[in-house]
Amino acid sequence: MTGEAEGALRIVFDFGGVLFNWRPIELVQRHLPHHARDLSSARATVAAVFQGFGGDWAQFDRGVLEADELVRRIAARTGLPAPGVQELVDAVPQSLTPKADTVALLQRLHAASATLHFLSNMPRLYAEHLDRTHPELMAHFHNGVYSSHVRLIKPEEALYRLAGERFGAPGHRLVLLDDIAANVSAARAHGWKSLQFNDAAQCEAELRANGWWPPG
Repeated sequence: MTGEAEGALRIVFDFGGVLFNWRPIELVQRHLPHHARDLSSARATVAAVFQGFGGDWAQFDRGVLEADELVRRIAARTGLPAPGVQELVDAVPQSLTPKADTVALLQRLHAASATLHFLSNMPRLYAEHLDRTHPELMAHFHNGVYSSHVRLIKPEEALYRLAGERFGAPGHRLVLLDDIAANVSAARAHGWKSLQFNDAAQCEAELRANGWWPPG
């Protein structure tokens, strides 16, 4: 890949909510409809299932909890019907569709000779699905780290340290694009540059305003 000049910035993409759509309310409305009859109950069910990506789901992201055990734990903890929870867990990979505006941003960065990486909290099953079904997107990345492959998750400091080693760059040469405020704050605390992603237009504008576009 081009764009690996000495000291050049490297752009690090999160996946869910940044490069790929993440719509948990739609998931619970579709697969647990009796527990998502309106927006308020749908939000409550999302909170119960995903626990803010802590608890059981964090262990799934970490790669230390298998999907069947995750389903069992969620159903036992929440009282939600196990078949519906199973449907939801199984449906997540197909729901992670590429965000067209972020794909265009990725392509513009690639055309500008940016060195691109990814750092994603992602269970192994879902990571394998993305790698298998979106090879054209994965080809843009020099390399990347999935949480389940290293048994560390954002916002843990150890994951940023390991990622920096994998990417071959010190923190001040890495720019994380992530939609979760805690992950952005943790990256900055570890010496990375970071932007909280809202949408591709906002992200590109901030990259340019900070002098991080084109990376260099």
